[in-house]
Amino acid sequence: MKSRMTIGKLAETAGVGVETIRFYQRSGLLPEPERPMSGYREYAEGDAWRIRFIKRAQTLGFNLEDIAGLLRLDGPQTCSVTHDLAQEKLHVVEQKIAGLASIRDALQQLVRQCERKHQRGTCPIIQSLAHNNNELRLNSTPAPILSAKKSM
Repeated sequence: MKSRMTIGKLAETAGVGVETIRFYQRSGLLPEPERPMSGYREYAEGDAWRIRFIKRAQTLGFNLEDIAGLLRLDGPQTCSVTHDLAQEKLHVVEQKIAGLASIRDALQQLVRQCERKHQRGTCPIIQSLAHNNNELRLNSTPAPILSAKKSM
């Protein structure tokens, strides 16, 4: 007989929280089993495999829509479709890396300016941020700028 488990045991086996399982069910990524007369839904080991698949795919940058498509793939086109989707994700990652490198270079430039400043006055970093000048060379900004709270 197949191993059956409660949602709590499934969560533990798959390494996620119960709410993650419920979210995947609402999203259509994980089928919700029938509720038997006992009242407790029972899950199979295949459900744990599916959840781990979803989590690994998310780690690689696939969104839930992508993952739903991957889970539906079957047949001779599977590898080709998966390859193309992975190629798209790789391109996005490479763009993000280039954007982060650009941010790193601009921050290094600002830090060097600040370190070279010998007289008191306006901070070169604040000055550069406050003025729309071409001193900062950013190709793109892949992530939102974080704001820091002033300590009073």
